[in-house]
Amino acid sequence: MNKGKSIWAVAAGFLTVVVLSIATDTILETIGYFPPIGTGLFNTKLLLIAFAYRSIYTIAGGYVTATVAPQNPMKHVVILGWIGTAAGIAGVFAGWNLSDHWYPIALAATGFLFTWIGGKIKTRNLQSV
Repeated sequence: MNKGKSIWAVAAGFLTVVVLSIATDTILETIGYFPPIGTGLFNTKLLLIAFAYRSIYTIAGGYVTATVAPQNPMKHVVILGWIGTAAGIAGVFAGWNLSDHWYPIALAATGFLFTWIGGKIKTRNLQSV
């Protein structure tokens, strides 16, 4: 197995989630739909919107990792899922006072599942070809 390609597969999925999330946050803040970064977000409707697009991006991250993985795509997806879960748990502590508490907890709790779903979507596509 090529370790460099495996590392890239996991990194590509992680970067997909991070870049898309930050870009969307920035756009929504720039147009005034979300409050400026660092001021906190305590509006349930806006948090649900953020949770929805971040969930979709997490699925996309799992899909990208499965696509780029040199072999055993779901193994790579599981690694990404654990890394994402660890990052999500860190986010719970880092952002505890920046939003309603359910939001970072929900991101951390669902990250692995959504990553796995993205990988499964890709591997099911591979099996049907």
